Amino acid sequence: MDGGLRAGRVAVAGLGRREAADDDAIRTAAAAATRAARAHGGTLAWLVDDSLPAAAPDQARLAVEGATLAAYDPGQWKTRGPRERPLERLLVVGDGVEGQARRAGIVAEWANRARDLVNTPPNEAPPARFAERAEEIAAGGGRLRAAVLGPPEIEALGMGALAAVGRASRNEPRLVAVHYDPPGPAHPDVVLGFVGKGITFDTGGISLKPGLHMEDMKGDMAGGAAVLEAIGAVAELELPVRVLTVVAAAENMPGGGAYRPGDILTAANGKTIEIVNTDAEGRLVLADALWYARREGATHVVDLATLTGAMVIALGDLYSGFYANDDEWADRLAAAAERSGDHAWRLPLHPRYRRYVDSTFADMKNASDLREAGPALAAEFLREFAGDGPWAHVDIAGPAFLRRSRGDYLTQHGGTGYGVRLLVELAAGYAS
Repeated sequence: MDGGLRAGRVAVAGLGRREAADDDAIRTAAAAATRAARAHGGTLAWLVDDSLPAAAPDQARLAVEGATLAAYDPGQWKTRGPRERPLERLLVVGDGVEGQARRAGIVAEWANRARDLVNTPPNEAPPARFAERAEEIAAGGGRLRAAVLGPPEIEALGMGALAAVGRASRNEPRLVAVHYDPPGPAHPDVVLGFVGKGITFDTGGISLKPGLHMEDMKGDMAGGAAVLEAIGAVAELELPVRVLTVVAAAENMPGGGAYRPGDILTAANGKTIEIVNTDAEGRLVLADALWYARREGATHVVDLATLTGAMVIALGDLYSGFYANDDEWADRLAAAAERSGDHAWRLPLHPRYRRYVDSTFADMKNASDLREAGPALAAEFLREFAGDGPWAHVDIAGPAFLRRSRGDYLTQHGGTGYGVRLLVELAAGYAS
């Protein structure tokens, strides 16, 4: 080619109008080039364009994220048929971009590991798989340590909500925690608590779900996968901030031992919950996990959960919706979402939504029979267990698991790794 570019193949990916070339446009262009390269494999080079609005280091970060996430292969269980050739290497060409490119590659790879966990079929990923994965991550070093609670420990701590959800399954529940304690944290008084819903398969229990698309309910543990892989990324980046990850893992099944509508459960904080819908199980396991995170010292807590279909109707597959009890914490979360590409939008948390879950028989009930404000009443329910200090609830039901292409750099059916980039960016905000 004229100008001396010595390349056997050149992929040109459009960014649209220059003034509209935002972060996602760059991620999507890099993803398009990566998809074009799948037929050949090998090396893909991205040339930083100084004429774009994004600075060179940011372009490098965005290109690496888009390419790495687009290179993910969800078909790991296929034994026949043509397979795409893997992208072996990504080169980003530009001045002063190495640090951002390397960091972005690390975080995106951990996001892809979260996708692996979410996409694993439920017969291979029962609650005990979360325990195994936590121990694998902790074994990698980086000042990580894992703790796993089985049914006896869960019962002993009074976690009646988590215990009840997992009672009917032969795959018993687990409460999984991973601690990251770096030397010389930038804010010694801060412990970030990442709490995830880890429902490894959700039939709805006795309040059985419809059969259509039930196979995608293996993705109901996407919040747990995100928080677990995010702490691995934080440790690999050696961010000087203390982090605690807690995953409440269970399989929600019908059966003779299943919890029932009408049951009253006692959560670990002593509050009682009347069950009116066994398919509103995510908030139950989070209730005990939130209590445990505070018990273990978390000062600033965020929970991630594929919690409500209503959030999908409201925000689709691009944004999560989040609620927070503290404005500064909410602002940090929103800023981290914007920079990371894991988009999130704050919705109103208001104590008058609490009336939706008032119960005649117990301190509260776990759902409402009114088709109103489903995500908000779930957030008010969770606030009862969030303890003292900043807390946010992120309902990731839309962007965490896709059934069709999103039309950008995420095109594959299955888990997206949503939340890993968000949480790492949130932790990075406490690194100085």
